[in-house]
Amino acid sequence: MNRAISGLSSMATRPLLAELSERIRLVHGLSVRFEAAGGVEVARRVREGAGADLLVLADGAVTALAKEGHLAAGTVRPLWISQVVAAVPEGSPVPELASESDLRSALEAAQGIAYSTGPSGTALVELIGRLGLTDALTDRLVQAPPGVPAGSLLSSGRADLAFQQHSELMDLPGVVIAGPLPGDTAIGSTFSGGVLASASRPGPALEVLDFLGSDTGSEIARARGMRAPGDGDSA
Repeated sequence: MNRAISGLSSMATRPLLAELSERIRLVHGLSVRFEAAGGVEVARRVREGAGADLLVLADGAVTALAKEGHLAAGTVRPLWISQVVAAVPEGSPVPELASESDLRSALEAAQGIAYSTGPSGTALVELIGRLGLTDALTDRLVQAPPGVPAGSLLSSGRADLAFQQHSELMDLPGVVIAGPLPGDTAIGSTFSGGVLASASRPGPALEVLDFLGSDTGSEIARARGMRAPGDGDSA
């Protein structure tokens, strides 16, 4: 019996890829197993020769790895776009986020602001700089460890406002999503996939990648808080 198609991904796409892998098994008879970790850790493992067939990661990391020759030529493609949302602990007042002024007020009122180690966390820190709030908020920023959802810092009491991909916050217990960031402050991350150059089963891996980017894959992604690149302009 052929072994499972193995993949590596960041934490943001873990629930979605688990659901898609089960669908692929039921419909196509292909066994697929993704291992998730922090994006920086996954990229390091790929560069060190991790044995896997597929990669799903933030677009910037995938592009860099492809340029370095770690992905098979012609296989890289954008899969989904995920919006960053704000969240608060369950039972706390939910801030309005209809305007940039609302976002500024929410940031200034927070005693602890959780964010991730991934691209969305970097984008949030840059946004705080653009809003002119770096000096005021630096001591209140709490970065989640790699692979740990920023929303988990809400339930642990280390933060009272968190920012992360919708897909990573939507199923966390004790967390209430306030909404996406408004207007020009919106942050979106594109996740791309590709077949690793070292894949032992590149043909079946490409079949799996095709399914991830299919209409069915996009429909399941929407239910998981993401959207297909063709659904609208990226934020």
